[in-house]
Amino acid sequence: MSADKITEIFSDVIGRRILKKAIFSKAEEKATQKEVAAFAKKSDGTMLLAVERFTRDNKTFRRNLSLDDTAELCRMTLEDYRQVNIITTAGDIEIKRSKSGSVHISGKLMQDAEKTEVSAEGKKYILDTSRDIGFLRELGISDSNGRIHDKKQAKFRQINRFLEIIRDVEDGLPRERPAVIYDLCCGKSYLTFAVYYYFAVLKKREVRMYGVDLKEDVIEYCNEAAKRQNFTHLRFVSGNINDYQPPEPPDMVISLHACDIATDIVLANAIKWQARIILSTPCCHHEMSKQLAVRTENVPMRDELAFILDHPMLKQKFCDCATDALRVKRLESVGYNVTTLELIDPDDTPKNLMIRAVRAVSPSLKKCTAAMREYERISESLGVTPYLDRLIKANETDAAK
Repeated sequence: MSADKITEIFSDVIGRRILKKAIFSKAEEKATQKEVAAFAKKSDGTMLLAVERFTRDNKTFRRNLSLDDTAELCRMTLEDYRQVNIITTAGDIEIKRSKSGSVHISGKLMQDAEKTEVSAEGKKYILDTSRDIGFLRELGISDSNGRIHDKKQAKFRQINRFLEIIRDVEDGLPRERPAVIYDLCCGKSYLTFAVYYYFAVLKKREVRMYGVDLKEDVIEYCNEAAKRQNFTHLRFVSGNINDYQPPEPPDMVISLHACDIATDIVLANAIKWQARIILSTPCCHHEMSKQLAVRTENVPMRDELAFILDHPMLKQKFCDCATDALRVKRLESVGYNVTTLELIDPDDTPKNLMIRAVRAVSPSLKKCTAAMREYERISESLGVTPYLDRLIKANETDAAK
């Protein structure tokens, strides 16, 4: 009976063309992490199901199924995986199979639903590996034929997702002159090269870009790589972002996974330099946790949150969220419109939050004041003094002298 019902579900979602993707997880084979099935089109327009299997050692394997091969999907459900999430335009279905073999199906599909939009076979990325292989090969992401190395698949997806976010905000950059972009704590500079390539090569826009990091050997390698790729206006500088003085005012500041208070330094610098756009992915939140460990009187919110703060793992997750929420509120207090986004599939990295801040053309004093009051209220109630706030106030004091 279970096999017939599962086959019926797959036949329905495929037949009506409402399937977005089916995620097969909790694999019986320990080496496998999950499989994902979704519609795809071949170059001749023929529709098929593309099934990607992701292994725990970061390899990806691809196979195609015909649309009438629902028996294979049913077999995978009953033999290979113990959980399947079928996501459609008509609602979602979840199928769970216990170790004893019993099957539980939950969820309901609407009768009326739009068909899924299907592009050419496979996901369309901004970077085309049949064409954009120079800097990808240079950085060890692809081979000389443009094939993305198995261990770099997640990095390739991350780069493309970041470029999608760049594409969403690029209209905020100047057209009348070259855009100036800084990548602070650039590290191995995957994003730096990708962003420069996106503007200078794909968009044919003039751009001047700088990567800044402490590691001199990495900076030396990046400068040599930029020369080999003829990226004329891409430069890398070794230095501490605390003391760095930009040679020209930035239009955009980006930073991926700057650790702990390094993210605060990035944000404070971007604010001080009046960057129009800030894209930052925080990492390793420790500062608030340390402050919450210090006993302080008259902090009512700590008592209210004791049910969370008394448990170390939950406390750290709270500090992660609270730190970034306060960063968002502080950015709003100085005139930025801020959005938080998911950078990439959480299965690829837990460091997944993107703070996107775009400075308002004419910031509302009322909104800025309200944001600052809320920021101060929450900080005081928690008994914390975030590093970002201290940096901004220090910069404002210096500017007033």
